[in-house]
Amino acid sequence: MRIALIGDTYPPLRTSGAVQLRDLSAEFAKQGHEVTMMVASSELEVPFRIEEWRGVRVVRLKALKTKDIGYVRRTINEFLMPFAMLRNLRRSPLAAEKWDGVAWYSPTIFLGPMVSALKRASACRSYLIIRDIFPEWAADMGLMGRGVPYRVFKAIANYQYLVADVIGVQTPGNRGYFTEWLKGSDRRVEVLQNWLANAPATGCSISIHQTALVGRKIFVYAGNMGVAQGMGILLDLAERLKQRSDIGFLFVGRGSDADRLRAEAKQRALDNLVFFDEIDPDEIPGLYAQCHVGLIALDPRHKTHNIPGKFLSYMQAGLPVLASINPGNDLVEIISTEQVGRVCTDTSAESMAANAVELIESLGTDSGFYDRCERLASRLFSPEVAVKQIVSALQV
Repeated sequence: MRIALIGDTYPPLRTSGAVQLRDLSAEFAKQGHEVTMMVASSELEVPFRIEEWRGVRVVRLKALKTKDIGYVRRTINEFLMPFAMLRNLRRSPLAAEKWDGVAWYSPTIFLGPMVSALKRASACRSYLIIRDIFPEWAADMGLMGRGVPYRVFKAIANYQYLVADVIGVQTPGNRGYFTEWLKGSDRRVEVLQNWLANAPATGCSISIHQTALVGRKIFVYAGNMGVAQGMGILLDLAERLKQRSDIGFLFVGRGSDADRLRAEAKQRALDNLVFFDEIDPDEIPGLYAQCHVGLIALDPRHKTHNIPGKFLSYMQAGLPVLASINPGNDLVEIISTEQVGRVCTDTSAESMAANAVELIESLGTDSGFYDRCERLASRLFSPEVAVKQIVSALQV
């Protein structure tokens, strides 16, 4: 198939979305499809740039900046983004190309107009890969009310749903959100598991042996440190286990809460916790090879279901997880049923600490953790499975 894949993030950006789109586009090409990755790029000085990477045609389309700026400016720029992308695509050699299918990645919620234009011009089907349900999660967490801004974002999100023939959600629990949408004719919602391509451990710029954590069992958190993650409980966990000289905590990443977390850790004199800035995604396997347990935190106010990308990377590396997540999240059952770690839903640092100690002790007696984690990653979270599922939906 000739597939147009659309997103607002792609390497060299280091976000989880960029990594997922990289792995997905490469797998499309690996399976013999002609894939064109169209990505919004604010750094371009020309309308478009066309590259080739591992059989993937990458078309970078100039658009306004939407990352690391204020919320109001970001909203305006994201609203304008699909129109800028379309205008610059029409200036490129691809202007008249037709597609057998269009797939796009959300977040962002603003790509609907571009998808609609490509779908209409090619008379093809479309597939929405949705990884979080915005603005619902923001309203659930109290980051926005349900007034005018919420209704505007809701209308924009609803438009992208209307453009989709099939929506791929992360977990079964998210199907219920689309009950009304499914009343339209010829619509389908299916579970499209997250994915992550296998990557060898090729080294890492972070060496735990050169930190104060040398010799300890390492609990690692690598990824975004923002309000949605609710990482305060991980600081509480580190404080409760401060006297355990055999346990250490490593936080790697960036985000809106990163500076606050660093300052608070310093204020609490947490000498068992070390911070590092974000590293290249290719270094993550080398980082995890030095660690023992992966940490997951989701703000308990979440009501939608979410399987963070870092969970996949932990599983792929054979790292059991210690998770603090919202009650009812489908990830609770996965961790428990697959026996790949310990999970708390009560927001209690005391429970987290007890589970952390229990997990460390289990690592010494249960040699099957690595295999269970690795098998789960291969069975559920491979880009090969994701591509086959998307292609099947676009061919119907």
